[in-house]
Parts: sequence; C-alpha cells; structure tokens
Amino acid sequence: MSTTTPQRTMVSHPASDSSDFEVGLRPYFAYRDLGLKEATNGGFVAHVIRAVPGKQADPEWHTHNTSFQIVFVLRGWIDFEFEDIGVSRLTAGSICYFPSGVRHQVLANSDDFEQLEIVSPANFETHDAEKP
Repeated sequence: MSTTTPQRTMVSHPASDSSDFEVGLRPYFAYRDLGLKEATNGGFVAHVIRAVPGKQADPEWHTHNTSFQIVFVLRGWIDFEFEDIGVSRLTAGSICYFPSGVRHQVLANSDDFEQLEIVSPANFETHDAEKP
C-alpha cells in the first residue's frame, strides 16, 4: 500500500479586496498563495507576486534550491540580474526559467508589477550569495 497522499484537483479565486495578498520573502513584494502546495502535497507552490507601491527592491544576490522555477510577468516590468546572462528586463508576457542555484538579484520594478511564480518543491530553500 502506498503512503503517498494523492494529489487533488483545486481551484483558487481571488478575494475582491486584495486581502489575500501578504508580505512574504521580500518586503517590497506582496504574495498571494494559489493553493498549489496543498493540492500537490508540497510538490509545487504557486504565487501571484505584486509590487508594494512606493517600495523598491534592495538588490541582494541570492539563490534558490529548486527542481523547477519559472516566473511569468502579468503586468508592469522587473529588472533581474543573473550571474550567467547579466541584466534582463522582463515585461508583461515575459517568462523566465531559473536554474537551481543560479545567483540572481532584483534590481528594480514598476509600481504596477505583477508576476505568476511556480516553484518545485514548495518548501524550497533561499540562500544569500556573494556577488559572482
């Protein structure tokens, strides 16, 4: 008999007043958890991440230990710097795959910035990193 809990179908709807956004890993972003962590038993996590108006990134090199990570920009723009490709501006419709362990930092973003982020595993580790 398998001890693995099966995955389940899930649907997530936003609250009408944005009360479902919370401060998370970065204080200049607000995060809305989409419920994927529970539905996949920790296999994946998905967030809509938006800029906190008036707050800007404090660039800091860091890494994530993941098996999969993408961001898809829904609106606005964000500037990332990656150790392997340099500075890249992502705009609405841009998608970015982050290899596990790649050093990167957020340089700046628009006040209307919003992205979808999907990561595996759900409880991934983030580490500060030295400049490449």
